[in-house]
Amino acid sequence: MTLRFLGKDPESGDHGSPAVWVDEVTRDLVFQGWKADTPTLSASMRDVVLPAHEAVIRVPARMVPLLREALGVAELD
Repeated sequence: MTLRFLGKDPESGDHGSPAVWVDEVTRDLVFQGWKADTPTLSASMRDVVLPAHEAVIRVPARMVPLLREALGVAELD
């Protein structure tokens, strides 16, 4: 797997999260983010069954421009 780092939340300071990469072979997007396990979120997702190997992450709306860029990179052939 060859990941290309695209960027991180501009407000994360010295921390590296949230961040986004694109797999240059499969064009999959890979995210690093905050674990979305707040009581409010958990209550609204109570009918969702997450397998042990999966997690729900939260990416702030301010990262939408970066995600659009990532999607554009992922669509390249």
